[in-house]
Amino acid sequence: MPVIDWTEDGHAHSATWHSESNAPAPDRVLVIGDETNANTAYRLARKGTALLWRGDFHNARQLLSAMARRVDRDLSRRGDRKTAREAFFAQREARAERAAVLGRLIVELDADHSLNLRRAPDVRDACRDAYGEPDSAMCVSLTELQGVLSARGWYEKGVPIPALDARIHPRYGVFSPVRGEYVHLVARAPIPAEAITAFDLGTGTGVLAALLARRGMEGIVATDINERAVECANENFARLGWSDRAYAVEADLFPDGEADLIVCNPPWLPAQPTSALELGIYDEDSSVLHRFLDGTAEHLKPGGEAWLIISDLAEHLGLRTRSDLLDRIATAGLRVIDRLDTTPTHGRATDESDPLHAARSREVTSLWRLEIATD
Repeated sequence: MPVIDWTEDGHAHSATWHSESNAPAPDRVLVIGDETNANTAYRLARKGTALLWRGDFHNARQLLSAMARRVDRDLSRRGDRKTAREAFFAQREARAERAAVLGRLIVELDADHSLNLRRAPDVRDACRDAYGEPDSAMCVSLTELQGVLSARGWYEKGVPIPALDARIHPRYGVFSPVRGEYVHLVARAPIPAEAITAFDLGTGTGVLAALLARRGMEGIVATDINERAVECANENFARLGWSDRAYAVEADLFPDGEADLIVCNPPWLPAQPTSALELGIYDEDSSVLHRFLDGTAEHLKPGGEAWLIISDLAEHLGLRTRSDLLDRIATAGLRVIDRLDTTPTHGRATDESDPLHAARSREVTSLWRLEIATD
């Protein structure tokens, strides 16, 4: 783990640097507090200086909001892009720049994960969930800490899943099923006759595997490359009472063996992820999608089906074409049986201020029912 150094009250200090988004350890660290105004903080952060907060916790949050308004103002002054593809990559670039600037407001966690600031909440349990057992002091960005606290709230409260008539509890760093349209597709897709076993590839919280268990499937193996996701899924299976039907293992897509039904909800956008959490959204070069299609015939039992759940947003953004997808399906030795469609209901689909609104307003999420081609 990298270490950052700073001078405070005439003495040299150091602490471990931790970033879930793999942000590099800052070279320059300046101690600031309640007397620092937003303009000064923003100017320093834009120049690459990390600002170690020593004031009131609520004032730190207000400072972060003020810095966010300034960076949003500056980013909004940039010209619009002509095509949806250009707008997509411009938005990605702007978000990365925004995250870098705001991520330079940092706080120090003590050796027990406590936050020694005035009016600070008790963050120890949330940080233990995210980072594991503490062993030394470390510095993190305030934006990351806010994400850790928010994730703890979602974990305790859970996300309601109507198709399960229950809640799923996402852990920190595991993609949360807040967009429920793909879950509804799995709930209404016809399960192949006499199908018993299933694979759920890239399970995340385990929501789709749990839904298959509720629908009567047994011998469900859920996989994920993220260790946190595997633990999260197994916790949810136990909480829902489906541990006798479903279990999660750490694997890069396919487990060993074959199944009657293989379900995969890969990341929908072919772009490079910048953090572990973004692995659930962005799939560089459509690697996960292609490996799922290419490996399905080897792992699918005779008479079985593979369900590909994917949005066509990439098509509207000019990142992939429908013919690309269909050609890849055919090249993998698979055939389309049917396709179930639904439209998103999240707020961005109707947000006309979103630079990607034209593409998002036309988005359709589909469940492609595939089988091994026999001709």
